[in-house]
Amino acid sequence: MPLDPDSSSPAPAPPHRDWFFPPAPPFLASSRTRTPRTPFPSTYRSSNPYSAYSLADRHPPPTPRSRSRSPHPPPEQQQQLPLPPSIPPSAPRRRDPRYAGVRREDVRTAASEQAAPPTSAPVHGRKLAASAIAPRWSGVLSAAVILLCLASLLRRNFSLHDQVYHLQEQLAVATAKLQACIVDPSLDTSSINLFYQDANSTTQNRSLKNLSLLISLSVLYAPLLILNLSDCLWLSWTFVADSGNHANAEGFGPKLVSVSISIGGMLVFAMMLGLVTDSISEKFDSLRKGRSEVIEQSHTLILGWSDKLGSLLNQIAIANESLGGGTIVVMAERDKEEMEADIAKMEFDLKGTAVICRSGSPLILADLKKVSVSKARAIVVLAEEGNADQSDARALRTVLSLTGVKEGLSGHIVVELSDLDNEVLVKLVGGDLVETVVAHDVIGRLMIQCARQPGLAQIWEDILGFENCEFYIKRWPKLDGMRFEDVLISFPDAVPCGIKVASYGGKIILNPDDCYVLQEGDEVIVIAEDDDTYAPAPLPKVRRGYLPKDFVVPKSPERILFCGWRRDIEDMIMVLDAFLAPGSELWMFNDVPEVDRERKLIDGGLDFSRLDNITLVHREGNAVIRRHLESLPLESFDSILILADESVEDSAIQADSRSLATLLLIRDIQAKRLPYKESLVSHVSRGTFSEGSWIGEMQQASDKSVIISEILDPRTKNLLSMSKISDYVLSNELVSMALAMVAEDRQINNVLEELFAEQGNEMQIRPSDLYLREEEELNFFEVILRARQRKEIVIGYRLEAAERAIINPTHKVSRRRWSPKDVFVVISEKD
Repeated sequence: MPLDPDSSSPAPAPPHRDWFFPPAPPFLASSRTRTPRTPFPSTYRSSNPYSAYSLADRHPPPTPRSRSRSPHPPPEQQQQLPLPPSIPPSAPRRRDPRYAGVRREDVRTAASEQAAPPTSAPVHGRKLAASAIAPRWSGVLSAAVILLCLASLLRRNFSLHDQVYHLQEQLAVATAKLQACIVDPSLDTSSINLFYQDANSTTQNRSLKNLSLLISLSVLYAPLLILNLSDCLWLSWTFVADSGNHANAEGFGPKLVSVSISIGGMLVFAMMLGLVTDSISEKFDSLRKGRSEVIEQSHTLILGWSDKLGSLLNQIAIANESLGGGTIVVMAERDKEEMEADIAKMEFDLKGTAVICRSGSPLILADLKKVSVSKARAIVVLAEEGNADQSDARALRTVLSLTGVKEGLSGHIVVELSDLDNEVLVKLVGGDLVETVVAHDVIGRLMIQCARQPGLAQIWEDILGFENCEFYIKRWPKLDGMRFEDVLISFPDAVPCGIKVASYGGKIILNPDDCYVLQEGDEVIVIAEDDDTYAPAPLPKVRRGYLPKDFVVPKSPERILFCGWRRDIEDMIMVLDAFLAPGSELWMFNDVPEVDRERKLIDGGLDFSRLDNITLVHREGNAVIRRHLESLPLESFDSILILADESVEDSAIQADSRSLATLLLIRDIQAKRLPYKESLVSHVSRGTFSEGSWIGEMQQASDKSVIISEILDPRTKNLLSMSKISDYVLSNELVSMALAMVAEDRQINNVLEELFAEQGNEMQIRPSDLYLREEEELNFFEVILRARQRKEIVIGYRLEAAERAIINPTHKVSRRRWSPKDVFVVISEKD
């Protein structure tokens, strides 16, 4: 009895009847064309050996379904069928009329496919695809290789035939020429040449034929490649991208080709990975080695590297502290990591200023653009160590490179030079953009001033650096129409010392007349702590008073000793001749032979006929050998200048060691020759020095004569400051301070040039009895007005018991009682 799906209560099935199962989803279409089959899920399999046959008999043939419907009916539409009982072997088999069109072979194939694991279908599909494509592209590749080989052989054969024929023709022509010349030398060979030209044209025609043959083969071969290229490329890409795809290849040829392509893919990916790694490494190397571009503006650019760099960075950092810090870019022909390591070893605080290092040459425009040279507010060119002429020549080329920047420069250029003779050439090339600082000339003049006035070196160190007070130039409209004498007492936190006159094209005038009236556009030059710490105030009530006496310091002949040989020593001699009184002597003690000194001085530009006030006395010897120094009358010199010798000035430590040895030997010889007085050294603590007696003797000798030592390394000054046996000029640090001041404000260079010049104004130290009487009480403003009667500007003072001078004192209206041993620091005209 057939099962009626419409009956509400179906009758129980007989025990020998086959059971029905719900229809399964259809199989996916295979790559080969076959009759659609109905898949049977593995969950429908039965242990009954007749289940496959009975299913084939009872299930209806598949009907096409719409894509919108699911292959499985909903659970509520499926029939709830009872579990089939065991079917005896002898039970008759009945076919369901709904499955009349289904063949047994198809059912068995579907059952066998359902018995396989689920992953066998994709693998079988890939095998079918590979087996279908592999013979096609392998045959195409074989045909292409064969055609290419045949075409190559054919072309080679034609080429060899052409070469043989061409050589035969040349041989025939040459033989004909030779025979013609032997028979009749005067015979015209134009016909032979014509024949030779015909042969060449024939050869060219054959070459064109060979070329046309190759083009024809290429045209025939191209469609074959184009038609099969896409499939081959895609299959090759699958082998390259996933090396496991060649596992399905069948046959030796396809396997060999697939393995070769997979290995090539590995190499390609390795090359790509290497290129990416190299590009990233190169980028990081460029950042680490300082080859990347600096994105900054309004920064200070320093070109070059020298011993002065540390002090220069420190001074610029102090100047930028009030602004919250700035940016300094250093470019030199050194490795970036080495520069950063050397800067990190310097013992100073940058105070919020960032220092960026870059490797490059200032002579190359590309390197200059890399550090944003056109956006820098100041460019400092440091002098190289070594030969002065070579250093200045390189500085000149650097200025030429800077002036050649297409974008132009927004800041000025500060150039450090080694020789004064090269200053004119650098200014000629740079024009208005360049400010020069001649290091040796500045230090030489400063040493001469300090030798004549002990204690002046410390004052210059305070004024040139940004740590204390320095020069500033600013316009104050409220001061227009005021006399300079009143301007002097208008600033409670600054000391005016000059005027920048607008009507004279911005000319700097230090120590002007009291009757000068400020005009519109004039600017006031002051000494202040910072540019934002001072401002004019209402005039205070000050008593002018009168000088105690009209005292003029007489000039007397002096005896001065130079120990060592400096490169610009001839310039120092000319400056010293202008300062000293007639009848003075200059002793020169060094290891340069006396016969060579005059020649060197003349070559340096010294004119002996222009020396009016001094007489040169030459002595030859080594300044670090005691017996050589003992031959000199060391106790009779008013001033002794220990110069950094030219032979060791490239090494700061070696030059300072030599200067210290000379200083100690001279002080010891002086102490032995001068009478020793216990009262003069009673203040020396013997607990501080193990040998307090010799320190006291040297300090007593220092009261009799002044010794100025040129020091290159800032660390050496601590030894001299502690012993107090000599004054010193820290040459490299003072030059760095001057460079930093000019870099911050280029107008300051004109002020420094006048203070260091042979004519004009200079800084001097005056005793207090020139301005006030004993036990007289005056404030600082009253002292300033007293000094104006001598046409001097008082900028500070040093008390009797103090070690350092005070520049620009704070409480200028406070009265105090001055001691006769107090001294004042003034700016006055040179005597």
